Order: sequence, then C-alpha cells, then structure tokens
Amino acid sequence: MIQKYFQNEDRRNFSIAMIWINGGSSMDVENKKGINQILCSLLSRGCKDFENLAFSEYLHSHGAELNLETLEDGTLISLKSLDEYFYKLFPLLDLIINQPSLPYSQFQNVKKSSINTLKKDKENPFNITFEKWRKIVYLKHSYAYNSYGYEEDISKINYNDVLSEYENFKNRDKHLISNNLILKSKSYDLFNHNICKNKFISNQLDCENNDQNHNIFNRFVSTHKKSNQVILMLGNQTCPISSHEFLPLKILESHLSYGMSSVLFKLFREKNGLTYDVGVYNPFRKQNAPFLIYLSVSNKNARLAFEILSELWRKLLSSLIVDKDISLAKIKLESSTLISNQTLDEIFQRKIQFIGYDLDQNFNILTKIDDINSEDILKVIRKYLSKPFLSIYGERKICDQIKKLWITNF
Repeated sequence: MIQKYFQNEDRRNFSIAMIWINGGSSMDVENKKGINQILCSLLSRGCKDFENLAFSEYLHSHGAELNLETLEDGTLISLKSLDEYFYKLFPLLDLIINQPSLPYSQFQNVKKSSINTLKKDKENPFNITFEKWRKIVYLKHSYAYNSYGYEEDISKINYNDVLSEYENFKNRDKHLISNNLILKSKSYDLFNHNICKNKFISNQLDCENNDQNHNIFNRFVSTHKKSNQVILMLGNQTCPISSHEFLPLKILESHLSYGMSSVLFKLFREKNGLTYDVGVYNPFRKQNAPFLIYLSVSNKNARLAFEILSELWRKLLSSLIVDKDISLAKIKLESSTLISNQTLDEIFQRKIQFIGYDLDQNFNILTKIDDINSEDILKVIRKYLSKPFLSIYGERKICDQIKKLWITNF
C-alpha cells in the first residue's frame, strides 16, 4: 500500500497532493542515462480515458497545476487545484502512475524534447563545469550523472526500453502527502496497489575510503573554450542529510555565502570586485551531498581570484571560525529555513522528500543548532574538504596557469 500523510490546512481554499517515488535517475542503467526523465515526461502525456490533448485540456479547464520531475533520489509528482475541483482531479494521479497511455507518438516527441534541452544546457558554461566536476567527484555513482541524461544515451533509448522501465517504476516505493482531508476517507482509497520494495542495490558512497581518486591530478579537470570569463568550482562530496555532520556543513554554507555579510561576498565582490557570480552549492541528498564553492570571473582576474579562493580554503582547514561569525551564520541559516516555510508547496516538497529519504516528515536540521561550535565545523571541514576537486572552464592558457597554482596550493 502507498504510505499516506495528511496535513491540517483549513485556512486555505486550495488542495495539494504530492507523490514521491523512490529511485529517480539513480535507477538509470549504464548507456541509458535519462530514461527515467523520459518516462516521467511521458506519464503526463495521457492515461486511461484521457488521450494527450484531452488530459491537458481537462487539467487546464479546472485551473490545475500538474508537475512531474525526475531528481537524483526520486521522482516527484505534484497536483494543485482549488478545493472544489480537487476531488475530480486527484484520481488522475492514480491513472498516470498505474494506467498511463505511454503513446509511441509522444515518446518520439519527448525524446526529441529531451535532446533539445540537453543541447541548450551545453550552451551554459556553469552546467558544463559542474558536469565535469561531479563526474570526477562521484566516479560511477548515480550522482555523477545528469538526471536528464546525455544525448548519446537518449539517442539509443527505444520505446521498448521505456516500457520495460515502466514495469520497474510501478514496483518502487511511493509516498503521498496532501492537505485535502477528504483523502483520509477509506471510501476514497486510491493507489490501492501492492507496492514492492525497491529492487536495486544502492552504490553507497564512502568518502573516507574513496582514496583511489585522491591523487591531485585525478582531482582536477578543465574545459578549454574561447571565452571572456573563467568559471571555477572547488569542493567535494560530503555526507547525507541524515548525518549529524550535515548541520555543521549548512552553518559553514551560511557563513560563506548567505547575504552581503558572507565571506564570499566580502572577499570577492566588496573587497576586490572580482566576480560576476559566487556562492556555495550544498543541496539535500539521501547519500553524500556535494559541497562546492563556485565563482565566475573575467580572464584578467582569474589568477587572483583563484589565489584568494586557495587562501580561504587553507584558512578554513587550519583555523577556527570565530564565535561571533558562527552566531551570525546560525541566525542566517534559521532565517533562510523560515523563509522556505512561506508557501505550502515548499513545505510539502521538503516533507515528502524527507519521507523518501527515510526521515520523519517533520525532520528539522536545526534541532541541534545551538550545540554546534567552531570545533565541530572545523572537524567536518577537515574530514570532507581537505582534498577538494577542481573543475575549471575557460581559455586554455588561463586554465593551464591555474592548474599550476592548483598543484602548488593543493
């Protein structure tokens, strides 16, 4: 049976239902990366009693929003509408999951659309730099790959491959969350299907024992393009959201990148006026989350920017962050968390992801924030960030110069 969770939100006149399906792009097999994204898109192209256009028109005629997204750890499906129409629309979720049309003609359209999206992504230097970074950090783990797949893989995926993947998809663990109390009624029991446990074996990451890739030359990758800017991404894999070490890393992220009081803003923008863009990427993940500093600079400022970044990295590894800065970082992190609770969509998406990660839906990373001190943060930094990985994008000459600095500094 599907696991169901309900929230009392009587003050609102609209209903939301979200379904998390375990697996996501982590279920993509070798040479078919992107197949779950194609399947996800195809699910919304029609189902029993509703062909493609009829399905779309039925949703739009009721002013409803339906979104499907394939992520690294799972597939997220969300439906939102006014309360008065929700009882008509909610059964569509059951139909698209358990009785989709999966039309061949739409498969061709989805496949073409996926390839076009990937071609556009290749025009974004940040995407290129990050793709190279995560491939060397995660090796052949599922986090090394783009959830949308790759052109060469998608071109090989045929219709029967998608039908076979759907049979696997039906048997994955599913979780539902909603604020519509009518769904509590046993007489309104959808998704009354036997749900099996996932059949895949997770290639669990192990940061501490992943020594085969710690050679400095294996931790560097560059993309040579004629460009007026240089992009740098420096960091490593860390820990899952369920780890007690995740909160110190979030405090570090806040210290480095939240607001104009952050270290990165003051170093690169305020003091030196160097960067177009600078920040930290440290998302929630069921397994080892990435932690990286990214920045974009002009060609003439690239060497200086990397030297400043290197000095910052050494300082983080060698000295404690002062208490007043830790206190400020905690305040900013708490504020950011409160801001993320402003809409029901954000609240539900976070809750259903936590459930999919085998956490309590009310899991709060800030529960023990007062217990975290600078020693805890330094310990985590030294554990995960002492041997970072660097991905760089830009002119060959500049990339080669920074590679020399990289070898010297790291």
